[in-house]
Amino acid sequence: MIPAPLSSRAQELTAQGAAFVTATVVRVEHPTSVQPGNVALVHGDGQIEGFVGGVCAQNSVRLYSLKAIERGEPLLLRILPDGPSEQEIASEEGAVTVQNPCLSGGAIEVFLEPFLPAPRMIVAGDTPIAAALLRLGPDLGLEAVAGRGDDAGSPVPSADDLALVVAAHGRDERAILRAALEAGVRYVGLVASRKRGDAVLDELRADGVAEELLERIDTPAGLDIGARTPAEIALSILASIIEVRRRSSTTPRSWAAAPPTTAVDPICGMTVVLGPDALSATGADGETNYFCGEGCLRAFEQLHAA
Repeated sequence: MIPAPLSSRAQELTAQGAAFVTATVVRVEHPTSVQPGNVALVHGDGQIEGFVGGVCAQNSVRLYSLKAIERGEPLLLRILPDGPSEQEIASEEGAVTVQNPCLSGGAIEVFLEPFLPAPRMIVAGDTPIAAALLRLGPDLGLEAVAGRGDDAGSPVPSADDLALVVAAHGRDERAILRAALEAGVRYVGLVASRKRGDAVLDELRADGVAEELLERIDTPAGLDIGARTPAEIALSILASIIEVRRRSSTTPRSWAAAPPTTAVDPICGMTVVLGPDALSATGADGETNYFCGEGCLRAFEQLHAA
């Protein structure tokens, strides 16, 4: 069971809309200092609160927690000692086994469960279709927020947003559509007839919006299911958004792929997450090297001091 302080912290992170992982030790083979039931929270930047083993085990937990956040999938991580360098030696559905050259002994199994903020859908417009989108979106796990292109307090589209839907019947459409396209919002939809949709595209084209961006606008927005009522049209649009959201999750991916913010410890070969507490030193070649722990850092310094 997660300790009360960590439970409260997890609630705080959820309220803040932060991504994190609960890492729970479910099995150990001694000798090891960790016990089944030990729990830690792993933040999106790699920081760890709680205890799931020493520095060596924490590096593997940190690395695969960030992968779990990236993929949005839980994982059973088995950490074995020995091996010439950190490597993934077995992978099956929902589980990965790694050799950790830094681990002094024993073996640890840790269940990693990611908690991710609800993806945001901005709905621009004050129409029955917009109202239906705002009403139905949360039931599908979306953070549905209202926005208007002419409102200074309106949410600004960003690359973190899943979707922008403009259902404004011709009012203040172009500015927010362009902002969403240029920000890289994954789904951009315009509720309009084909004729008016083409006219809006022509206006954006005249404004200098690149053709490859214009091709991303879904207009008329939504899947063609013969929708007529505002709720039906909203349903068809949400179906398109779900398709975009889930498309990447159905693509086969390997847990072995490292997140972009990693480096390899030059001493032991461990993969190190470049978080705020990562240990580093500059070599004779001027390159920055990162280390899994104090031991490897000292070994590096001694090697280069000789």
